[in-house]
Amino acid sequence: MERVASDVVLLTLNVHERRNAMTAELSEAWTEAIATLSQDRSVRAVVVTGAGTAFCAGGDFDWLESTIQSHGSVSELRSTMSCFYQGWLSIRELAIPSIAAVNGPAIGAGLCLALACDLRIASPTAKFSAPFTSLGVHPGMAATWLLPEAVGMPRARDMFLTGRELSAEEAVGWGLASAVADDVVTRAVEVAKSIAANDGLSVELTKSALAQPHRSLAEGLNWEGFAQPMTMMQGVNARQNGAASRPGE
Repeated sequence: MERVASDVVLLTLNVHERRNAMTAELSEAWTEAIATLSQDRSVRAVVVTGAGTAFCAGGDFDWLESTIQSHGSVSELRSTMSCFYQGWLSIRELAIPSIAAVNGPAIGAGLCLALACDLRIASPTAKFSAPFTSLGVHPGMAATWLLPEAVGMPRARDMFLTGRELSAEEAVGWGLASAVADDVVTRAVEVAKSIAANDGLSVELTKSALAQPHRSLAEGLNWEGFAQPMTMMQGVNARQNGAASRPGE
């Protein structure tokens, strides 16, 4: 975890010799890092990337194999995998926005991690795939929810059922990534800084609204009827006090 600006943190998955696969040690370090960030009100945006040439190759096969062999029933394995999923997806629970700087392949659970972030920026060498059925397993880590959310159900079916790999440019065309950048981490940090410069409460409430889509127009209006006046009043009070609006501190 590296503080790259006063209010922006860079998280780098660093098991480059295993293409940043989700080992037990990396999973534990990740969970601890997210827990730390959730308590740090000085951080307003986080960037996630991978060391070396890969973003994340997904679940570590050695760990998965030993985990399967050490469990005596599907129920026991289900419990372990549920904890694994929840730990890695905990970034989605942060109040602050997250940006995946996808510097290389994002495969399987690695794709899910990128999808769990609010925004994704890809390097020219980025690849995106969900090869679960090609490996003889059902998708996991909320893939069947996260991928359709990003690209729509028809394209999600295409990726899941064929195991096809998307290039960076295809990912942008499909809406899976927002841009391609040669220096993807620098670009992601720039975007994070621009987000961090915005009003904190407005960003947090907007992220909350988008994380739980409204079921109806009336529900959306009800939420906005609460959230927008709150931020309006806060802005007026801040101006009257002669201070910049930096809520949440």
